[in-house]
Amino acid sequence: MTTADSAADAAAVVATPSPTRGQRAGELGHALLRSRTFLVGTVVLGFWIFDALFWRALVPHDPSATGTDILVGPSGDHLLGTDNLGRDVFSRVLAGAAPVFTVAPLATFIGLVGGTTIGLVCGYHRGLVDDVISRFVDAFLAFPAVVIALLALTVLGSSQRTVIIVIGILFMPIISRTVRSAVLVEREREYVAAARLRGDSGPYVMLAEILPNVTGPIAVEGTVRLGYAIFAAATLSFLGVGLQIPSPDWGLTVAVERVNLSVNAWTVLGAAIALATVVVAVNLVADGVRQAVEE
Repeated sequence: MTTADSAADAAAVVATPSPTRGQRAGELGHALLRSRTFLVGTVVLGFWIFDALFWRALVPHDPSATGTDILVGPSGDHLLGTDNLGRDVFSRVLAGAAPVFTVAPLATFIGLVGGTTIGLVCGYHRGLVDDVISRFVDAFLAFPAVVIALLALTVLGSSQRTVIIVIGILFMPIISRTVRSAVLVEREREYVAAARLRGDSGPYVMLAEILPNVTGPIAVEGTVRLGYAIFAAATLSFLGVGLQIPSPDWGLTVAVERVNLSVNAWTVLGAAIALATVVVAVNLVADGVRQAVEE
């Protein structure tokens, strides 16, 4: 190959444009709107998000107010009956959405930011950097996540902030693997070679060139992890190391009221059904996003 041919090839690579991100986003939006799975999940999830934001205007009774009507069944005044302290179960179910949609999205965000950063660095640099970080990730994933969370919350104390941070950190290794796999594919594309030939720095190439082109897998991972975060927070509350009394958190409610299941099942079923509908809705949204990205 002649020098002129080499120069021409280099010029062609430099002139290679980045993928059209606006067009890709538009196609993704149309695919989501055509997905019944995504739309159904969005409607259900939207209801609970609305409730989490405005539950104070929606509850018929003060969810913390005790009364003399203890463990009564559903009635016109108490749609889901009352608990062992005479509190309105329906009001507590509505109020319980607030802690759920505070902990889970923030924990997911922390996991996405940390996991995406780790995945970008490992996938782009490869070599020793990738080997060292990947070994730490593998070692972290070798331990059961629930055990790590239980130990961390036992040592650090049970608070909403601690639960958010612990769940977010637990998500980082899993998310980093997904992002790393996507980055390994993108780093071989011509637009990345063009950026390198222009003399762009590594951080710039990762953030400005590669990151926008791996948002699809990140979006899928984020929606999936949101469902896991909701379930994880409820599990930790049920085990007694998550949110504490008197929070109306659904997982905590199930843990506290399960002894009354034979007396007034709605004290448990109300929170359990609410939790199930949210997790199912998030999974439907995640499936819709995954299908749209893969089209």
